[in-house]
Amino acid sequence: MLEEKEFEQSETQTGRGGVVAKVKLPESMFFAIRTTARQEPNVALMIEVHARSRNLPIHSIIVPPDLRGYIILETVGLHIVYEAIRGLKHVRGRAAGTLRWEDLEKMIKPKPLIEVLQIGEEVEIVAGPFRGMKAKIVDIDRARNEVSLNVLEASYPLTITVPVDYVRPVKKVGGGA
Repeated sequence: MLEEKEFEQSETQTGRGGVVAKVKLPESMFFAIRTTARQEPNVALMIEVHARSRNLPIHSIIVPPDLRGYIILETVGLHIVYEAIRGLKHVRGRAAGTLRWEDLEKMIKPKPLIEVLQIGEEVEIVAGPFRGMKAKIVDIDRARNEVSLNVLEASYPLTITVPVDYVRPVKKVGGGA
């Protein structure tokens, strides 16, 4: 005799003892695609064209800024991923498993600038009366969202306190000498 338990509709599975249960499947899942490094935007565009021409149900194509060599596809199943990447140049395969939304959110969500800055780091002032000048961070007040700076281009020692939105980290070019 079969008992029927209903959870949410989608796919029906028969477990031990002949119990029939309806298990809800997710509407979409996230899959990682390996690509040639620095070719992620090109591969994403090729997948988009491929998906549109074949009318594939791909919900989103994500190119994470800090994750080199990978693209994330949001779709209903693995078979759609294989169909989308078949025959494309610069695609190196698919990473095993699926990604959870929480993990993906950590990769995409930008970190606040105040958490990235460090004491002693060189920054450029991008707003206010000292705009365009270079400075070095002396102190960081996370509670007030402010940084204290020593202006490097001043003719005398000048320490100012500005909101963190007024500064931008200077990119380091090459090593030190």
